[in-house]
Amino acid sequence: MNRCSLQTNPLAFRTQLCRLPTESSEMAGRRLGREGEKTRKRGRACVVVLGDIGRSPRMQFHALSLSRQASLQVDIVGYGGSEPYSAILEHQSINIYKMKQWPKFLQGLPWIFKPFVLLLKPLIQFLVLLWFLCFKVAAPDVFLVQNPPSVPTLVAVKWASWLRGSAFIIDWHNFGYTLLALSLGRSSRFVAVYRWFERRYGKMADGSLCVTRAMQHELAQNWGIKATVLYDQPPEFFHPASLEEKHKLFCRLNKNLTQPHGVHDCAMIGAFDFRNKDLNDTLFTTMVGTDIVLKPNRPAIVVSSTSWTPDEDFGILLEAAVMYDRRVAAILDEDNSTKEDLWKEMQNGKQDLYPRLLFIITGSADLGVCLHTSSSGLDLPMKVVDMFGCGLPVCAVSYSCIKELVKVEKNGLLFSSSSELADELVDLFKGFPDVCDTLKLLRNGALETGSSARWASEWEENAKPLIFEVISKSVS
Repeated sequence: MNRCSLQTNPLAFRTQLCRLPTESSEMAGRRLGREGEKTRKRGRACVVVLGDIGRSPRMQFHALSLSRQASLQVDIVGYGGSEPYSAILEHQSINIYKMKQWPKFLQGLPWIFKPFVLLLKPLIQFLVLLWFLCFKVAAPDVFLVQNPPSVPTLVAVKWASWLRGSAFIIDWHNFGYTLLALSLGRSSRFVAVYRWFERRYGKMADGSLCVTRAMQHELAQNWGIKATVLYDQPPEFFHPASLEEKHKLFCRLNKNLTQPHGVHDCAMIGAFDFRNKDLNDTLFTTMVGTDIVLKPNRPAIVVSSTSWTPDEDFGILLEAAVMYDRRVAAILDEDNSTKEDLWKEMQNGKQDLYPRLLFIITGSADLGVCLHTSSSGLDLPMKVVDMFGCGLPVCAVSYSCIKELVKVEKNGLLFSSSSELADELVDLFKGFPDVCDTLKLLRNGALETGSSARWASEWEENAKPLIFEVISKSVS
């Protein structure tokens, strides 16, 4: 039986105090202070993303914090594509400037033209970005730029900061040259040149933020760059979904889930009488009177979001899904049963020791899977932070610094192969949904991790002091 299916966010002012004949010095000071507050020039920051703004959640959070917590006007320069968070679009102090994307027809050129494209693309991007930073946006007090990509971003922002007399801060998410090496190889001359630019212009920044202590150590020891660690944390709007929210979501998705691509998909169970089904009845929830209840034989949901980068291997997840299916079939001795018999039993409410699994990219779930491996081994996947913010335990690919985030047997598990992931799925979902103690333990740990720190407090403690220090030095 097929149990697994896949469905595809100081400017200071000066006032002159004089003694007036009709009011005391103290009163005059208060009056001028109030007038100064009204006429004070508000500071400005420019957030730079040489990528899809909507797919850059950390930089969107930076923009919100710069506006809300630092009281700065904020301009965001980047590419369009995905929709940014509504909080960004609705904020009166945040403006978005969208650049045109690199022409798609040039991406499909034959391999022989690749060296030409590798030279031409950053040159055009540099000119366009420099134009926006120098002429499109108002002169900021500070540029805050995402890295990677490093070339031509760091060069353009450094030039713009020099021309406009602004400070320049880099937020190190990873190393750009390691991502380029995934496609060209570490020995490529382009990778060597890229690393040179990244290191040289990285050292020119007035300040640096980074995402892990391992990266902080690497920047200090081998790059000569002092960076402040700013861990990714879930924003306030990430939280465990209520039963009502889950039911509304499943009602919206019900047609997609009960009419999958293949006739032998496990989600087809109960779909034959789809036209006659109650609209308030889903694969996971149903209405009993006025109450919403979870079905005891519902599938377990495994979610895995993706950043669509080369350092994620979804083959691991797909292989683990097949292995889970085979191992559970062997445990339950289902080899002698027909698929039709199993479907009929489940449609009648039979509950097995192991549940069907529904894999969703991406959404609300019972377990999260992270396939991020990190090109440098020094960054952390933000998707895991978001999952913890929603109280979702995580199974993650094991690499050097992932333990800074995933605490084994507390809020998640680690794996190195599809076979290990399949074993973890079998162990975690045994007795689902009521008798799965390990999964419940990890869920409690994820809830504790997600509620212990939030982006606003992390930014207030680590990013805000650095930003104001850099601005004050630039003004003086």
